[in-house]
Amino acid sequence: MEQRVTQVRTGDEATAAASGAATPTRRHERADVRRRIPRTDAVLRDPRLSQAVVRLGSNVVKTAVRQAQEQAREGRIPPEQVEDAAVALLPRTPGGLRSVINATGVVLHTNLGRASLSAAARQAVQEAAGPTDVELDLPTGVRARRGRTALRALCDRVPSAAAAHVVNNGAAALVLVATALAAGKEIVISRGEMVEIGDGFRLPDLLVSTGARLREVGTTNRTTAADYAAAIGPETGFVLKVHPSNFRITGFTRAAGVGELAALGAPVVADIGSGLLAPHPLLPEEPDAETQLRAGASLVTASGDKLLGGPQCGLLLGEEELVRTVSRHPLARALRVDKLTLAALEATLTGPPPPTATALAADPGGLVRRADRLAAALARDGIDARAVESLATVGGGGAPGVTLPSAAVSLPEPYAAVLRTGATAVVGRLEAGRCLLDLRAVPPEDDERLAEAVRAAAERQA
Repeated sequence: MEQRVTQVRTGDEATAAASGAATPTRRHERADVRRRIPRTDAVLRDPRLSQAVVRLGSNVVKTAVRQAQEQAREGRIPPEQVEDAAVALLPRTPGGLRSVINATGVVLHTNLGRASLSAAARQAVQEAAGPTDVELDLPTGVRARRGRTALRALCDRVPSAAAAHVVNNGAAALVLVATALAAGKEIVISRGEMVEIGDGFRLPDLLVSTGARLREVGTTNRTTAADYAAAIGPETGFVLKVHPSNFRITGFTRAAGVGELAALGAPVVADIGSGLLAPHPLLPEEPDAETQLRAGASLVTASGDKLLGGPQCGLLLGEEELVRTVSRHPLARALRVDKLTLAALEATLTGPPPPTATALAADPGGLVRRADRLAAALARDGIDARAVESLATVGGGGAPGVTLPSAAVSLPEPYAAVLRTGATAVVGRLEAGRCLLDLRAVPPEDDERLAEAVRAAAERQA
């Protein structure tokens, strides 16, 4: 006859079991686990973590260690894995910004920082990170003009510019010009050029904030030189010609050119926006600095991190006297750029073509062949990947309406979110229920990284 052995619980244990509370045995086991969790100083002796302190700083590493210890206290990992967990929790870089692969098909994506710096510009930034001769003439030992070599390089690229100045972004360049030349005076501007430049910032608001008054002329779709002429007078600071770089007006339109406006006698400031220094064959309707100055503009303002392909900065080019007036205004001190920007700008101007120029000039046939190779390799791994034709854009408030023939790897839609959050972050775009990885702005040397990111995303979804 079979005998049953019944375990009799004490009153406290039975009550704890009924309520879900930890029994004395469980409490003892948990306390034993906590005692086995290594102390912070012991964990930090792990060579991987001690080396990370040098690279990332002690606070960042200690935070990762505390998070790993907490995981062990909660029973999510055994105490023996605290060191490994802490290493896994370390950020790859000291800063919060993450490098991404731009597979959106937008060459100058504002949310991704617009232009990527060239290898030459990155090397120049590294060189300038320590003490530099940014305001010192080494042969004489006396103070020198800040950024003189970058300014010289800028004028060399735009021969019609007698002088140049650099501030921290394109909007700042225009604000500085308006403050220095038109505070308390009028800026004559077409109603069709009262643009919003993004994120809710409107050009009229920026200009009025400088103390200038706006004299609006013409209509939304038609403004003639006669409209400007009727408004110019003793109160005119300058005439402003703004390139509507993020929209197009078509149909019954008329706009006065810089040459027509320069003939009216008042200084003409041309805000070309996208930073094109000379004509570009793919962008025939995009204004450039050299052409605008030759046509009679007194000053040209532009951005450095768009079609120029350099760092974020604002460029001012034009007549020497006006540039001197603007650059010596007290506000110029608040808007000046640092040595890293000057270094990257000069290397962009004098070095090899930056990634922006390379992306714009990419051969569509070559893009198709790359997409075919990538899609075929991914398909062999069982991934639903297809090579498709695509249309890319310039972006960054430049060349509105211009499309660039491209090619992409097409994946199921769920890949979009998984790729953005992977170890190698990839940003694509959604189109017709698929995730497209457009190759126009992806350097060929990043193709394998892109493929590995897709494979990792497939594993995460499995």
